[in-house]
Amino acid sequence: MSIINSIRSVLTPIHPEGYRFILVLGVITLFLLLIWGPLFWIGLAITIWCTFFFRDPKRIIPVSDDLILSPADGIISSLGSFVPPKNLEIGSEPRLRITIFMNVFNCHINRAPVRGKIINSIYRPGKFLSADLNKASEANEQHSIIIDGPHGPIVCVQIAGLVARRILNFADQGKRFEQGERIGLIRFGSRVDVFLPKGATPLVFLGQTMVAGETILASHGDMCKASPIPRTI
Repeated sequence: MSIINSIRSVLTPIHPEGYRFILVLGVITLFLLLIWGPLFWIGLAITIWCTFFFRDPKRIIPVSDDLILSPADGIISSLGSFVPPKNLEIGSEPRLRITIFMNVFNCHINRAPVRGKIINSIYRPGKFLSADLNKASEANEQHSIIIDGPHGPIVCVQIAGLVARRILNFADQGKRFEQGERIGLIRFGSRVDVFLPKGATPLVFLGQTMVAGETILASHGDMCKASPIPRTI
């Protein structure tokens, strides 16, 4: 059974955004085979990595209005009170912000931390500094969405990094999302900042590994009373 599960973990669905990259790299790899054998293995390794990068596995979503889920895979690289970027227009009062850093081996599908309506979706061009720097939240290219959740507005900011050169956001203003639904994708290594609503209690620590749509980031009230209902998506 463990072997079967291992195979399934490798053969996860690929997001459609990755098809053209995999196809182009596959063609280049075949071309390299005609030029010189050792180059073929390099091309094959890169093609396999690209396929792995664009994986879109199903997740077991613990659905509850009292829970805030991680919107991204990766590790918690920052946790504290910060003033939200001015372009969000949600005031200058510091808010609790949790930062999730994604490396090039993490799954880069982003998911809705709560259910709700997108009340604002803002793209801002910028630099491509290393995403683990604090100033990246102000200087880097980013796309922010504000979700009107069950306990008030919550902000997710997709931030491009040193390698990431493209932010894909599926959350247009006015759309409604269920908790754990796919809201975007970032290529190829980046971070997501989450500004929590007032009254939310963080349940994570620095360095903790996150799984998008599954790991509980924060809660309102007693988590034991939240009674999450698992849902696969």
